[in-house]
Amino acid sequence: MGRFPASRFMGSKRRILNFLHDAFMQIEFGTALDAFSGGGSVSYLLKSMGKAVDSNDYLAYAQVVAMATVENKYAVLDEADIEMLASPSRQAPTFIQDTFNGLFFTPEDNAFLDLVSGNIDRLADPHKRAIARAALCRAALKKQPRGVFTVVGHRYDDGRADLSRSMREQFVRSVLDYNEAVFDNGRSCRAAQGDIMQRLEANYDLVYLDPPYYSPHSDNDYLRRYHFVEGLATYWTAAPIIETSKTKRLERRPTPFAARKSIYGALDTLFERFSTSTLAVSYSSNSIPTREELSEMLQRHSRKVEVFDVDLTYSFGTHSHKVGDNRNAVSEFLFVGRP
Repeated sequence: MGRFPASRFMGSKRRILNFLHDAFMQIEFGTALDAFSGGGSVSYLLKSMGKAVDSNDYLAYAQVVAMATVENKYAVLDEADIEMLASPSRQAPTFIQDTFNGLFFTPEDNAFLDLVSGNIDRLADPHKRAIARAALCRAALKKQPRGVFTVVGHRYDDGRADLSRSMREQFVRSVLDYNEAVFDNGRSCRAAQGDIMQRLEANYDLVYLDPPYYSPHSDNDYLRRYHFVEGLATYWTAAPIIETSKTKRLERRPTPFAARKSIYGALDTLFERFSTSTLAVSYSSNSIPTREELSEMLQRHSRKVEVFDVDLTYSFGTHSHKVGDNRNAVSEFLFVGRP
């Protein structure tokens, strides 16, 4: 088994993977759907447990990561591949240099992102391309103070070593990390991008649901925080930029998980849709629905419901006044509903 590359992705379950592993070990299953894969660590955990995993998310960035680490069995980037990707080209695009000049990165770093993006399609293997794109996105995340793209400039520079490394160095280091993560678990694993509410296939032993947590205290808009890496994952071919926005963000996509009036119905629809599977649902004590409400909802679609919890303290926040806020001390719940 390889080692999953860490990233600064909001909502990552990396810190509670041991907790999830112990809970999953109490469930008998061979096939699994990770319906909101996000940073990809849970999909990778399920793969490492020898399961046939389908990884899904509405973000292209999440699919790229899952394709590089979960779906991918053998492909890695060798030295010749890395050299080709970083080789100067007269045909190199300049979209990032033209669009994001002065916003997030230095001109040299922007030019490197353009260069590699233009060279990626020269890789014939789709999983090699996925590693290159995932590594490029991870390099950009590591080079951005606080790891989000809601602010411009470097006023949040915390002195991390990652911020002083060039984009090229970050990219090469990330390629090597993704190479180390590649392994074959002997099962068929797939990575997809799409709206889980529209997914047709529903025949899985286990369905893991980690939807965006709704809270009246903060938004759960992943696209606003990560619009740059989402654009980078497809080189801005999948969604238009809002040109009038200060950060050149992508157009927001509607989701029922972003509002109190629709979150209950969205979760109930998901529980019904996958009611023939064992449901494992992650949620947080500072979110809505409450633990009691979510348990009652799940009981309508499952024969038996168990609730596991682990205490966490989040240091991540998009506003400086939230650091040290008591609302960052939460319990993370895992609801398990058996059919």
